[in-house]
Amino acid sequence: MAGRSTLIEAAGVVREFPATRALDHVSFTLGQSEVHAVVGENGAGKSTLVKVLCGIDRPDAGVLRLHGVPVSFSSPRDAERAGIGAVHQETNLIPQMSVARNLFLGREPRHRFGLIDVAAMNLRAGAVMARCGLRIDVRQPVESFDPGTRQLIAVARAVITGTSVVVLDEPTAGLDDDQVEPLLAMLDSLRNHGRSIVYVSHRLADIERICDRVTVLRDGRLVHTGPLAGLDRMRLVALMLGRPLAPGTTPPEAVATEPADPPILQATGLTRRHVLGGVSINLRPGEVVGLSGLLGAGRSETAKAIAGALPLDAGQVTVSGSRLRRRSIAGAVRAGVALLPSNRTTEGVIAPLSVRDNIALAALPRLSRAGIVSQARLDRIVETFMRRLRIKATSPHQPVGELSGGNQQKVMLARWLATQPRVLMLDEPTRGIDIGAKSEVQNLIDDLAVDGLAVLLISSDLEELVGSCDRVLVLRDGAVAGQLSGPDVAEKNILALLAAR
Repeated sequence: MAGRSTLIEAAGVVREFPATRALDHVSFTLGQSEVHAVVGENGAGKSTLVKVLCGIDRPDAGVLRLHGVPVSFSSPRDAERAGIGAVHQETNLIPQMSVARNLFLGREPRHRFGLIDVAAMNLRAGAVMARCGLRIDVRQPVESFDPGTRQLIAVARAVITGTSVVVLDEPTAGLDDDQVEPLLAMLDSLRNHGRSIVYVSHRLADIERICDRVTVLRDGRLVHTGPLAGLDRMRLVALMLGRPLAPGTTPPEAVATEPADPPILQATGLTRRHVLGGVSINLRPGEVVGLSGLLGAGRSETAKAIAGALPLDAGQVTVSGSRLRRRSIAGAVRAGVALLPSNRTTEGVIAPLSVRDNIALAALPRLSRAGIVSQARLDRIVETFMRRLRIKATSPHQPVGELSGGNQQKVMLARWLATQPRVLMLDEPTRGIDIGAKSEVQNLIDDLAVDGLAVLLISSDLEELVGSCDRVLVLRDGAVAGQLSGPDVAEKNILALLAAR
């Protein structure tokens, strides 16, 4: 940070929650007139660090300094008064109000009799937006503008309060490519006028375009901080994923060909604006196909689109030659497609219900006759899967919330196996579970493939992908960046595809 004075500093910050330590003695500095990127995968601690800087969260240990003086924020308003403003991914603008009213909400200029001076407010708002490089009619409601313009308005509102630090959380996530450059140009202008910016993003091209320094977090810990100049993208990706970087690693020259066997599942041209850009993927019986990609690449969204849980603008899914015309989860399950979601807490197990009831949920339509479920048949299925997956519980009637993370994951897996799927998609199936349970799940994936099931394995763990998969597709910015198979399925090749421009 040569030549820049330190504006804000977080030293040894710790933030703990009941089940995890989100920040583990993390230190961070922001210089005057600097754009500083904060990057990392899911669970890295980025959002928690942002909340600490903005006064949303208070650290359990460590110190926050502003201009070298220790500070403690009890609310976002405290942080704003100290000169730190934030623009979150979901902007909190009021759509029905005019641009001017949004900019000056709570700080409106007034006549001497206390009434809002609308003319003065509009004049000042127009001048503010012009300084930010945007000439618009500030009398129009915010909802009449496109997402890119709304994001610029949100940044302008943070700046107008007189903040010296602006924290941006994924500011370009919902923007089209032609909407990104005006925002980055605005940030350039703010930096040139002495503002400092914390820039949280998963879009590496934007980071390389605008940022001076980068801080990499992984699993709540600081793993790197330093200038972006001289740090190539391969090295940055390796730091984010925690993988060693082999010297001279380059992307494979040839894209691997797919096996000749007919696929059981074909997903073609899966498209959703700002999320997926024409993803195509095939799965064959007995094959484990990996899906890799950095945060925001579209991995989970691809699986949800196939499973009918994500509406699409275009694309189709075919199972055993039959097109899924009713895009719904129920329709996908009936066709033999099952998805184990990545978040077992919010999308998976129902903690108060028993192990038995959690396993039975998805299979009930198959087990019922005229609306009546055979309890004896259900008990046999539950017993079979508890034994096969070695689920450790006092009984099938124990609440699933009392089980370990690994056993909860097995209960979720048993639920979908009970539907007798032909295609099983596993999104981060070993995240957050202990080594023993992780090994059991990985062995089970191998067994399922041997039994003829087609498996799609989504994982941030490159070692897991290399050890389990016949093929690996790498996604980048919602599109397939490349495909590897056979001996080409290696960590260095996956890394190279992740980092390729």
